[in-house]
Amino acid sequence: LMSVTNAISGIIVIGGMLFVSGSNPWIAGVAIFLATINIAGGFLVTHRMLKMFRKE
Repeated sequence: LMSVTNAISGIIVIGGMLFVSGSNPWIAGVAIFLATINIAGGFLVTHRMLKMFRKE
């Protein structure tokens, strides 16, 4: 589930990069910023969950 949301956020980042040169670059910048936060948060949560189930 987390990898799917990271993939969707990655697509949003790529789309935002394509629209930066358009008529509303600030909207694309906001989309890139929010999607990047979502990707980083997804990786942090996944790492934390895997760490919780790791045998030591």
